[in-house]
Parts: sequence; C-alpha cells; structure tokens
Amino acid sequence: MLGVLSAPLGVITIIFVLCLLIFFGLTWYESSKVDIPPGIANPKLLRSIHTAFTAAFILGDILDKVGVSNTFQLFRFLQKTAIPKLKNDPEIFKKDLQFEGVPVRVYQPRSPSAGGRKGVMFFHGGGYVFGSIDTYDSFCRYVTKNSGAVVVSVGYRLAPEHRCPAAFDDCLTATVHFLKTAQEHGVDPSSVIICGDSAGGNLTAGICQALVGRSDIPKPLAQVMIYPGVQRADFNLPSHQQNKMVPLLPQKYSLYYLLSYIGGDFSLAKELSKGSHVPPEIRQKLSKWLSSEEFMVKGYKPHIMAPFNKEVYEKAKKVFDFPFSPLFSDDAVIRQLPKAYILTCEFDVLRDDGILYKKRLEDNGVPVTWYHVKDGFHGIVSFFDHPEVVSGKLAVDNVVTYIKNL
Repeated sequence: MLGVLSAPLGVITIIFVLCLLIFFGLTWYESSKVDIPPGIANPKLLRSIHTAFTAAFILGDILDKVGVSNTFQLFRFLQKTAIPKLKNDPEIFKKDLQFEGVPVRVYQPRSPSAGGRKGVMFFHGGGYVFGSIDTYDSFCRYVTKNSGAVVVSVGYRLAPEHRCPAAFDDCLTATVHFLKTAQEHGVDPSSVIICGDSAGGNLTAGICQALVGRSDIPKPLAQVMIYPGVQRADFNLPSHQQNKMVPLLPQKYSLYYLLSYIGGDFSLAKELSKGSHVPPEIRQKLSKWLSSEEFMVKGYKPHIMAPFNKEVYEKAKKVFDFPFSPLFSDDAVIRQLPKAYILTCEFDVLRDDGILYKKRLEDNGVPVTWYHVKDGFHGIVSFFDHPEVVSGKLAVDNVVTYIKNL
C-alpha cells in the first residue's frame, strides 16, 4: 500500500522541482538581458530589484494563463505586502478622506503656521497600473515634514480595470476640489503646487493644462514633474536608444503599461516602437524639436520612422489625445502654464520626454527649474529612504527645497 502511494507523490515532487527549475531558469534568462551601464547608481541593488520584477512578471503571466490572477494584481499584492509598517509621526497629522468620491490622504504638519501653508497635490507613479497612496506614504511624509506644506496624495483608479482617462479624471476632480477648499486644510489657495512622478508626472502636466483658462478656481502656483512621460510618439529618442534595456523601466515595460492604460492590443507594441502610428503633423513637430543642440550633444542618431499606417493609428490614436500627450498641446495653452520644476535621470528611457517638455515650456516663456540626476535611473526617487541610494535622497531633497522656496 505504501509503495502505491509513494509513486504518485514521487512523480508530483519531480514535476514540482522541474517547474521550479524552469521558473528560475526563465527568470535568470530574462533578467540577464538587462543592461546595467557603467556610471549608474547602485548597480547591484538595481539588478536585484529587476530580477524580482522579472520573476513577478513571469509568475503573473502564468497565473493569468491559468485564470487565477494577472500580472498587475500580483504586483499590487506584492507591493502591499512589502510596504513597511511606519509608526505614526508625532510631527504630522495624517487622515484619509474622499474628495468628490476620490480617495485621498492628507498630510498636515502639526506645528503652528503664521498664515496659510503651501499645498501639494501629489499623483503617484506606477505606469497607471500599480502604485498607491500607501506605496508613497513615506515619500509624502518626508515632503510634508521637510517643506512645511500640506500634501494631498491621490489614490486614482488603475488600469487595466479602469482605462484612460480614468486616472486623469480622478486627479482633476480631486485637484479642483482641493483648490476650492484649500483653506479648510490650512492652505493658501494661491499656493497650491501640482506634483507627480512618472505616470504621475504625466498627470501633473495634463492637469495643469486642463486648468488653463478656468476662472472659477485659483491657478496653481507651480508644477513639479519627476521623470514625466509626456509623449508616446517617438520610442527612438536618444534616451530610448541609450536606455532601452535599463531597469527599472525597460522600453518593453513602458509599452506594456501604455497599452494596458489605453486598452490597446499588446501586439501593437512592435508597431508603436517603429513609429508607424505617428501621423505626418506629429512627425513634423518632432523633427523640429529634435533638431535642437540638446539632442545633438547627446549623440542622437536620427531614426526614420516606419511609413504611417492609418490602421495602426486608429488602434492607438488615444496616445495623441489630450491629456495623454501634453507635449503636443498648442502654444496658446503652454504659455499660460505655471512655472515648472522638471527632474530627469540620465539612465531613463523617459529622460528626453522631460527635456522636450522643458524646451516647449521655455520656448513659450514659462520659467523652468531643471534638476538632472547624472547617475540616476527611473524610479530612483522611490528609494530616497534607502541610505545606500544617495542620489535618490539628494533628488528628493532638491524637490523639497524647490517647494519650500516657492
């Protein structure tokens, strides 16, 4: 009897071990494709995090195929479990609220203030598919504590469950509500800064443009964009050529998040990377902007886009719609925007998005403060509280100083 039972158990054990070996083999193979260039900050940490990302993507894909979960749900679960339990800070009063149905977390300094404080509307990163109020809790606490501003972190809806423009709509709703009720939170309504990183940087640019011309609410004091994505036309900018395989945002991940947000078929990724979705008028604008010395100095090798394909354009045209690609808005809108702060990282595919937007703002008379992290990678700000990630801490301190000195 024991022999009969042991045979199936032995087979199950062998199958389980083989599955583990295949999983780890795939993880090693896929993660080994990454490029860790010389001069990048914290290469060992970056490689280990990328390997963990790769493993999660592979596991998520397996779970998706068997109908248990999907990659983004797995990522959100892992992020939630990885968030350290922070003790209450006696210097900060924190409360979770709803602004017109949108979840927000408000951080207020407990110290007395002679007048209305500055306010910061913050939109988190995560490619529109993950990230949350909780994952940016430490960051928002730090900004509040060190700038003296009231920070409002917005928990906008995520893709693929909620497609574009759900995230934008939530951020706009929350921002308008806060601008109308700022005094209730001890904030001077004329001193509200719009801020976000990565996807949140895109949302920041879009929200500020959406508020142009509105007379029913105070104008934002400034916009702070941390490695923002502001265009989805040219995936062969110098930063894409240089950093296509650099974590934490290899180009294929960027395309994956993008298509999840707009509801596009993942098979479009190849066509988007070639540029066949870009109509002639957008190609003309890009050609003009990319002829500047900034891109020549960075060793830009002009890329000839694939011929325009109207069928591909129709499937992906949301990427050019406002507010998803704020880079392409009219000059009449751009010139009315508030002063800006833009942070970019050298080893980031989105580096040149930030530089292009900086150029557009400056060409239209908008003052821009630019901070470039020479050894930085995409997402480095999220590691500001890791002592070994010195550049991340310096970057966040630079953001805080800008806010404090406005």
